[in-house]
Amino acid sequence: MVKLIALYKHPEDKEAFDEHYFNTHGPITAKIPGLKKMVVTKITGSPMGGEGDYYLMCEMYYDSHESMKAGMKSPEGKASGKDLMGFAGDLVTLMFGEETDGSA
Repeated sequence: MVKLIALYKHPEDKEAFDEHYFNTHGPITAKIPGLKKMVVTKITGSPMGGEGDYYLMCEMYYDSHESMKAGMKSPEGKASGKDLMGFAGDLVTLMFGEETDGSA
């Protein structure tokens, strides 16, 4: 499986961010064709102490790079991207990943 990972820095207004993320952005993103699973993690701290650099992480799983690309190009994918840039464009870092069994 491959995934698109979104890491969000701490927003100034966490309550407003959560309201938009969980009630607007998440439901838009969940409709992207080919999306198999979406896991959202609220970051609760850092082993170094304090709250750390990031507030939230979302992992969006797809069967293949091709299905992920097709999902991103779909109307639902475009709507998710537009919404993301509108409410968190300055907070988010996006990256692609592939899960491995840890052996190489």
